[in-house]
Amino acid sequence: MNYILMAPQGGENQANPTSFIVMVVLMIAVFYFFMIRPQLRRQKELTKFRESLAKGDKIVTTGGIYGKVLEIKETYILMEVDDNVKIRVDKAAVIKDMSDVQPRK
Repeated sequence: MNYILMAPQGGENQANPTSFIVMVVLMIAVFYFFMIRPQLRRQKELTKFRESLAKGDKIVTTGGIYGKVLEIKETYILMEVDDNVKIRVDKAAVIKDMSDVQPRK
């Protein structure tokens, strides 16, 4: 019987539903501006880079293979990794242009 006296009174401790909605909207906005939007921008830049590849460009694949573009097809790139060593890689595996990478000393 003592439990009935401990029950919270209606109206005293209830949260305002508008403040909850505002907080949820703010959390979604923070996620969008700090996580989703930068990722979409990086993805667009990478797609633009892959479309702008040309014969003779130096590239790096996702597996860390350095090479030079010999031929570009719709879905793959033929790249030269050493003298007379050519490999075919998927376009999606190309991540970097080597012209903006600093040489190691």
